[in-house]
Amino acid sequence: MKTISIFLVACCLFFASSCGEKLQYTQTREGLQVELRGGTLALYPLADNALRVRFFEGQELDVPEFILDTDYVLPEYRLSEVPNGLRLSLEKMAVELDGKTGKLSYYGADGKLFLQEKAGSRVLRSDSLKGAPAFFVEQGFVTAPEEVILGLGQFQDGHYSLNGVSRRLTQVNSQIAIPFIYSSKGYGLLWHQYGLTDYNPADQSIDLVQQDQSDLAEGLVAEVTTTEGTQSVAQDQMLYTGRFSVPAAGTYSLFLDLGAMGNRHYVLVDGVPLIDQSNMWLPPTAGVLVELEAGEHEVQVVCKADNSPVLSWKQVDHSTTFRSPHARKLDYVVFYGPHADEVLSTYRKLSGPAPMFPQWAYGFWQCRERYTSSRHLVETVKEFRRRSLPMDVIVQDWQYWGNKGWGVPQFDETHYPNPSGFIKELHDLNAHFAISIWSNPDKNSELGQTYVANKRFVPGTKWLDYFNPETRSDYWNTLNDNMFSHGVDAWWMDAVEPENDALTGEETHIGPGDFYRLIYPLLVSKSVYEGQRAVTDQKRVCILTRSAFAGQQRYGVINWSGDIGGTWKEYQRQIVAGLNFTMTGLPYWTTDIGGFFRPGHTQYSDENYHELLTRWFQWGAFSPIFRMHGYMSETEPWKYGAKVEGNMQKMLNLRYRLLPYIYSEAWQVSSRGSTIMRPLLMDFRGDEQALSQPYQYMFGANLLVAPITAPGVSEWSVYLPAAPAWYDFWSGRRYEGKQNVNAAAPLDRLPLFVKAGAILPLGPMQQYAGEKSADELELRIYEGADGHFTLYEDEGDGYAYEAGHYATIGFTWDDASKTLTIGEVEGDFPGRIDQRIFKLVLVSEHKGSGPDKSVLVDREVQYSGEKTTVVLN
Repeated sequence: MKTISIFLVACCLFFASSCGEKLQYTQTREGLQVELRGGTLALYPLADNALRVRFFEGQELDVPEFILDTDYVLPEYRLSEVPNGLRLSLEKMAVELDGKTGKLSYYGADGKLFLQEKAGSRVLRSDSLKGAPAFFVEQGFVTAPEEVILGLGQFQDGHYSLNGVSRRLTQVNSQIAIPFIYSSKGYGLLWHQYGLTDYNPADQSIDLVQQDQSDLAEGLVAEVTTTEGTQSVAQDQMLYTGRFSVPAAGTYSLFLDLGAMGNRHYVLVDGVPLIDQSNMWLPPTAGVLVELEAGEHEVQVVCKADNSPVLSWKQVDHSTTFRSPHARKLDYVVFYGPHADEVLSTYRKLSGPAPMFPQWAYGFWQCRERYTSSRHLVETVKEFRRRSLPMDVIVQDWQYWGNKGWGVPQFDETHYPNPSGFIKELHDLNAHFAISIWSNPDKNSELGQTYVANKRFVPGTKWLDYFNPETRSDYWNTLNDNMFSHGVDAWWMDAVEPENDALTGEETHIGPGDFYRLIYPLLVSKSVYEGQRAVTDQKRVCILTRSAFAGQQRYGVINWSGDIGGTWKEYQRQIVAGLNFTMTGLPYWTTDIGGFFRPGHTQYSDENYHELLTRWFQWGAFSPIFRMHGYMSETEPWKYGAKVEGNMQKMLNLRYRLLPYIYSEAWQVSSRGSTIMRPLLMDFRGDEQALSQPYQYMFGANLLVAPITAPGVSEWSVYLPAAPAWYDFWSGRRYEGKQNVNAAAPLDRLPLFVKAGAILPLGPMQQYAGEKSADELELRIYEGADGHFTLYEDEGDGYAYEAGHYATIGFTWDDASKTLTIGEVEGDFPGRIDQRIFKLVLVSEHKGSGPDKSVLVDREVQYSGEKTTVVLN
């Protein structure tokens, strides 16, 4: 909280009920503290639309602040008495305290209730952890049945709306736990805890009995009979059975906890598979919603043989509950929009803005497991250039360290001699170099022994203790000496959870790991971001990382979905995982196109896999960051044959033509707290059918993306949300909004629609970002509504933009008069284009569309920075 001289405004005794109970409270400039039965309730305004709630017993325990800025501007607030309680009012929201129950209710500026605590659900139970004071905390909130709730980070259970779903927030490979949600009712909620958190905990456990499968030891498989056919249980898996009874018909949440990461999630109720997922490794927990009749039900569970499964249930009761067993106090923040951008913008103002990435980061990233030498890297980039396949980043995965020791960030001299030399070769080919770095360097290595001597590891573990600022400093200095000084451009931070929730029961530099187990990835990113920024302001920090926590966007991070499988179901799960992730305030996310675990050597000839890879690649072109990867795979487009390569090339060309649009949208992310990958909930909250579309989203303000998520289709049903009109990007055909349409879906493209009123800038075909001048831009105008677009430009790298060295040009479309106004250029930077041509296209299906330059241009405008008005008929 901002450091100010705190002065007492009022200390009062207020009659809270007709029974004569007195409500005692203290009001200060910072907020309000109220004495309630069981503890002190503190209400602290953070912004005109954000309020922090804390509940504690006795003296409030100090907790380091890792999420929110401690130097925010205190908003004005008003305190008033209401029947049986108090009301604290901000400009855009208000909260009322019921003196009888202690319940809080939240209202918008229009007086409408948008959120309320569930009466009697607040829990603060004293405990201790490794001798330190601790509390078990829980808070429930009333939830409407139709409420759509997104967020919580990235999970692999396939759920879109989280209303009623049970989840456990832990950090493991492919799962990112961020305790933030946004609701279709227009509020955001940050559960401000750093330790393990259960969301809608299911407390009714089911007794499971392990079945005799002695034949597995002989290399055979067991069989499970289901209503959908016979399923096999692999040799390293085990079958459990059980029974449970529910009191009434209704919706129930089932929750599977394996105790550790596994390779199989399989739950059947009454012979019906409800959870069915296999992968090389899977998160320890998964949840599902199911309709059950009253009475007894049979369950079967299949999981990895060394897992210890626990299956539990709860009846969905129209509430949302957060629980943290290892906390220092109850602590949460409520934000109100109602528009999602208002919520996320305030959230980022309080937790830190997402900085701009270099322009090249928005191009294509080529990655595989793995390139084996510096020559391998250079020759691959040369082949991309020879084949005219656009690409900006090539990535070196693990084991470049040779005999230096596992995870040691040093190049093996045999295969990577002269790091400065080969990285310069990559730069001379106009490519940038990213490298994998790990947080568990071998303790027996020369570097590891130094770290051990200096106590840089979490005691008893293989993980560096980034809670110690000296560890963060040492780690960056190692990276700088061995890599950044040679020209490395971007960091791929692997295994930053740390793997398998490894802080449980350990002691970090600042206290028990159970208090802080979710925030480890944030501190890893902080180490590199602050270290690199202290060295130079000429190169923007660009971090690709496997895990994250609330507020981590301020450290220049991109997250990816971990080591996922290469199947249609896994592909579908990534779409909803990404959409939920971007609703937590972290705007940059990507996935391993084609899956990390792939079908071995058959991937190069299997046409069925080629179809999946092609569809996944199309979707990847409309992810915030566009990146290919695969385990033990040669992922270069030409490895899959001419047809696949050609289809990929079409998407690459489109991505690069859209760079002016994408880079301008990135500026909206940094300057206004916007989001590029936007669930339809963000822009069409009032359209109920739009809210139920888990696989469609807006890419920036104007593009509607509908990925193909099933094989063997040539057309695809797309819901066009409530808007005046939509245009098929490929054909230019116009459609009215709020309807389903069948879009053409040939194998070389995905359905893509443009919202009426859009002004879409397209740049030149190019092989890497910045290859060609942007002195000629095509502006496609989609009539049917008024529109505005701001074109953003800067030097493409470095942090001069933070000092105001950038330029914007505003475009405004007046639909009634068919007039485009090109505003005066605002701002300046070295290299800004003084004279340019805008080629204006009023889109229709009669002129041609798509990504090519074959469209008919309605007008060419010579632009030298002055305001210009053009009428298009």
